[in-house]
Amino acid sequence: MLDRAVSELSKPNRRLPNQRWQIYPQKPEFAQKQAFLTNISPIVSQLLINRGMETSEQVQAFLEPESLVLPSPLEEFPDLAISLELLQNAIAFQTKIAICGDYDADGMTSTALLLRSLRTLGAQVDYAIPSRMHEGYGINKRIVEEFHSEGVGLILTVDNGISAFEPVARARELGLAVIITDHHDIPQKLPPANAILNPKLIAESSPYRGVAGVGVAYILAVSLAQQLGETKGLIQPMLALFTLGTIADLAPLTGVNRRWVKRGLQHLPKSNLAGVKALIQVGGVQARGDERAGEQGSRGAEEKIQNPKSKIQNPKSLKPEDIGFRLGPRINAIGRIGNPQTVIELLTTDDMGVALERAMQCEQINASRQLMCEQIEQEAITYVETEFVASLQKDRVLVVVQPNWHHGVIGIVASRLVERYGVPVFIGTYEDEQHIRGSARSIPEFHVFEALEYCHDLLGKFGGHKAAGGFSLPAENLQVLRSRLIEFANQCLEPQHLKPLLKIDAEVNLNQINQQLYQQLNTLHPCGMDNPDPVFWTPNVQVVEQKIVGKGHIKLTIAQTIDNQEYKIKAIAWRWGDYFRLPPRVDVAYKLRENYFNGNTTIELELIGVRLPIHPQQFFASPPTPSSTTFEYNKRHYTCGFYKNGIEAELRIRNSEGKVLAMQPGHTIGLLGTNRQNAKEVDISQPQYDSIIQVALQALSMLSAEL
Repeated sequence: MLDRAVSELSKPNRRLPNQRWQIYPQKPEFAQKQAFLTNISPIVSQLLINRGMETSEQVQAFLEPESLVLPSPLEEFPDLAISLELLQNAIAFQTKIAICGDYDADGMTSTALLLRSLRTLGAQVDYAIPSRMHEGYGINKRIVEEFHSEGVGLILTVDNGISAFEPVARARELGLAVIITDHHDIPQKLPPANAILNPKLIAESSPYRGVAGVGVAYILAVSLAQQLGETKGLIQPMLALFTLGTIADLAPLTGVNRRWVKRGLQHLPKSNLAGVKALIQVGGVQARGDERAGEQGSRGAEEKIQNPKSKIQNPKSLKPEDIGFRLGPRINAIGRIGNPQTVIELLTTDDMGVALERAMQCEQINASRQLMCEQIEQEAITYVETEFVASLQKDRVLVVVQPNWHHGVIGIVASRLVERYGVPVFIGTYEDEQHIRGSARSIPEFHVFEALEYCHDLLGKFGGHKAAGGFSLPAENLQVLRSRLIEFANQCLEPQHLKPLLKIDAEVNLNQINQQLYQQLNTLHPCGMDNPDPVFWTPNVQVVEQKIVGKGHIKLTIAQTIDNQEYKIKAIAWRWGDYFRLPPRVDVAYKLRENYFNGNTTIELELIGVRLPIHPQQFFASPPTPSSTTFEYNKRHYTCGFYKNGIEAELRIRNSEGKVLAMQPGHTIGLLGTNRQNAKEVDISQPQYDSIIQVALQALSMLSAEL
């Protein structure tokens, strides 16, 4: 059996990741000018241009977030003053305060942050988190009634409540005051709370606009401590919890998030919070446990694979991936399949023994969550390959429902299926014979919440935003739901959308990759949502060595020859076992990572994209003869070929209506029209053009091979 498995792995695999590459238009002259004005490298300048920063002021504010002049939160949040008054009165009169949190990382860190700070400020405060299994998201009437029976006078929601009209109305009926702190989208009718703090209710231009639930809790707690003159010893513990929650919730790292997270990442390694120390100790020492666990081979030290995320390497300052892949999953795992009380105790205790015990519980539950995800993912893939893969191009959406899956982890599996198949995924499991509960994950061109609204008459509860959502439905509606979602998908998706989109910042040769470039990129940190890790690509590299390591990762060495000199670099492709073996020559897209091993630091590549190296320049240099052919793309027929234009050749692609797309080597701008006089300029690196150019070049390549 093992011999057969090894034999299978050694066979060449013609399958490659099904991706569409979108390479940002390069602006070398503008980048050079901005680099000179702002004293940064041209490559960092180009990366900032790609992220929408085109003035020296924007660049300065981004690179030095501490230079940002922040308005007072009291000026930005209309209900902050009344919130502070309610909390001050509750502390003064020892009125019972109850926090209603949520079971994800944002909700749990928010709950812990307000518990710690309010207790330190003298409040009488407790908390409750609804059951993921039995109640679902957000404050409900049961919790309200329970708070009332316990003598609570003030309810404080964190990371939920903005849509909880009836529970809040019931609380007010019972004479309880309610402060809602939330960051989710605003419903048509706001609940009748005494105060609502939500960044979606303030100006879009506000630096506070992108804060997550834990950001709202942080603003409230800091403002209250300042008003009471009790900030000493409070700010840094709250900053640590803010940083954990913000990154784990994938909040945008712009505005105040960027400023505070940058501070928090420097502070976290020396945090005095027992729970943070324990998390770092457990998360940094264990050899496995992140979302893409770096594992070891079985033949000694030379076979070890060092996952850049497998250990927290730099004790002076953490990076977002340390939280996103090491600490965050341990917290989130509890909310998915464990008891949130474990995390609240971890983050509120001052006893290191208790903290280590809770951190180890997080570790164990995260390991269980990983195994559960792997099992469900494999079952889902088998089911999809059997039932749906043949109709995916026609359906343009995947609806997968099976019994006995844990709904706490199916959202993670949905994300992996999107990555694999390139279509929106709605995945569910049976709560009982009559009811299904599910999660949805999307691609850029498909709006999950609008899709759920389109099916509202078939669903029970549902919610979400553009990229993700949750839903429930009567089991008898499943087939109709699938048909309705297919109908919706076919209204908004074209065939070219059904490939995962890979946004690439710039082309780099292997001889340019060194410690100096890596240090230049550090000026962009912290990277995360709305400020992604830079992605580079290198064309036509040679795959020198490759092997499977761990549970289906490819470890490889690639080479590029420049001016008769060969440059080599090591790379890792996580979870790419299905694509083994890679072809001998490929284009690669990647992120740069530092690898620490035996006291040495090297720069390596983390591959996120690969494609066959078919590039116009190769054909323009020596076009095949004859140099025109026909091909089919998206059920339409085209003619393509190479033609002389002055002293240079150009590739032209003509459709059946006579419209021509023309491009020259080394250019990112092409011409589109029925003749040169009326043709418009188009960016041929955009997906709709790049895809058809690649198909045309494939056709010409096959023609050349036949000759």
